[in-house]
Amino acid sequence: MKYLELTFANPARNLACDEALLDLFELEQIDDGLLRLWQPENYFVVLGHSNRLRVEANVPACVTAGVPILRRVSGGGAVLQGPGCLNYSLLLDGKTHDVRNIQTGFRYVLERHRQLFGELTSDDVRIDGISDLTVAGRKFSGNAQYRKSRYVLVHGTFLLNFNLPMIDGCLHLPAKQPEYRENRPHLEFVTNLGLDPNRIREGLRKSWGAAGTFDATPLERLERLVHTRYGRAEWSSKF
Repeated sequence: MKYLELTFANPARNLACDEALLDLFELEQIDDGLLRLWQPENYFVVLGHSNRLRVEANVPACVTAGVPILRRVSGGGAVLQGPGCLNYSLLLDGKTHDVRNIQTGFRYVLERHRQLFGELTSDDVRIDGISDLTVAGRKFSGNAQYRKSRYVLVHGTFLLNFNLPMIDGCLHLPAKQPEYRENRPHLEFVTNLGLDPNRIREGLRKSWGAAGTFDATPLERLERLVHTRYGRAEWSSKF
């Protein structure tokens, strides 16, 4: 598996990068996987592909705070990104990694991450809901998928030293909740791990065997996606 550490200052480019990489792997039928890690420099809301803008995001509060609202191509719920988060993106060959449906995709990735964070924290890390990682019933990692014919994108975030009260201000309670949430408000539901991101980077690279450096990021395709989709208000507010 190859490794890419790449963060853009522009939030839309960070989202477009994942889809551009997935398109490249699918088009070229590359016989290898990829682990990308990135850390946002600014706050921004990311809606899941089918989320309704005003149901999930507190739009007036986001406007007042200067927090842009974007939409990703994968499913799942809305999240607030920003400093103190570490994000990962995995491109996996569905057949090679035996992740041929959504359930097996999440289990394959999250079980590996559960073991890693259990070792890093010595806590009882669990997989809860469909796609969350938790400690003591509190979520520190949310994850989503987008699938092509051969390749699967599984990506998500780890809360490390995030400004949690900002979540409460920018996001409403989600319309769809996992049962274990029990309608808890954001500040009673999420938690920071307080870990050094460098330890997590090293752990993820080792866990996924991501040794070789990837140096073929499709920047032209990425920019097209920014201009036609991720950077357009019509895309973010389409539902």
